[in-house]
Amino acid sequence: REHGQKADQLPGYRKLTDPAARRHVAGVWGVDPDSLPGPGRSAYELLDALGTDIRSLLVMGSNPVVSAPRAAHVEERLRSLDFLAVCDVVLSETAALADVVLPVTQWAEETGTTTNLEGRVLLRRRAITPPEGVRSDLEVLHELAGRLGVEKGFPTRPEEVFDELRRASAGGPADYSGIDYRRLAEENGVFWPCPAPAGADDGRTGRAAGPHPGTPRLFLDRFATDDGRARFAPVAHRPSAEEPDDAYPVLLTTGRVVAQYQSGAQTRRVEELNAAAPGPFVELHPRLAARLGAAEGDPVAVVSRRGRAVAPARITPGIRPDTVFMPFHWPGEGRANTLTNPALDPTSRMPEFKVCAVRVEAVEAVEAR
Repeated sequence: REHGQKADQLPGYRKLTDPAARRHVAGVWGVDPDSLPGPGRSAYELLDALGTDIRSLLVMGSNPVVSAPRAAHVEERLRSLDFLAVCDVVLSETAALADVVLPVTQWAEETGTTTNLEGRVLLRRRAITPPEGVRSDLEVLHELAGRLGVEKGFPTRPEEVFDELRRASAGGPADYSGIDYRRLAEENGVFWPCPAPAGADDGRTGRAAGPHPGTPRLFLDRFATDDGRARFAPVAHRPSAEEPDDAYPVLLTTGRVVAQYQSGAQTRRVEELNAAAPGPFVELHPRLAARLGAAEGDPVAVVSRRGRAVAPARITPGIRPDTVFMPFHWPGEGRANTLTNPALDPTSRMPEFKVCAVRVEAVEAVEAR
């Protein structure tokens, strides 16, 4: 987000609707501020619109066939495109649908920066040489821009891109302008915001101010508002978009297991991780299992208004009797996101992944085979 990779933001946590922010970033890019688009669709709204006014899509390192809510619908939308290209390091379920798959470098094959969850910007060096014919994401974007008639910009050197980010984020809430590769290497990372020194006399010593130390802890002295003061907003409770009813009396929540990651596109290819977490399951309370007549390991079906998933039962008193849990790392008939609800938060536009109404059914062994 601090890089401006959301459809309503510019680098530095600047808002795309802010005229001053548009002028600043357009100046860095050497374009007319009016040429910058307005805020775009949120992630699910974009996927939902595929095949209508959106006829082509470039996907970079994402696997919405497994990770998106209402995943069967998203898969159908992807199939309806005139053209789908995917850049990835593995042939994910989404890449398998693509007209063109571009093999790209993964993190250990390229130099760049990573910003961790505490806001520390880290320099990571390339550890291994990529295979023959593999390009970086930057090279793909550079070539694509050139073929679309944009010859300037879109550099392929990571440090040059980072320097552009420094200029574009300067003065914003997530200011990277005082960070460079040298500092990252010498200081083992720097926390944003870290503005560049103005170079003026600091008023006390008669010397120019030194480099900003970075900000290991945000909001010690002020908040990112015009006057530095916090804003409180009243929040009224809103029930989930789907509450249990007679047809769907149980709540489904989804989440992760420690041995798999996100859509599993990479981790499901690791033998040791698959041994620890070989596939999907449905976690349910013993009382619910007893009502279904399901024993540990028996296949059970979880049905929502959007579809049906089948996975082995995992019976535990650690879950509520009115709730079942499924991890979302797997495709196929055990795909948890077949069931999830794309109801969107009115402000963040994030889908309601964590709760939807379902019913749970026993599955006969013959059907399971």
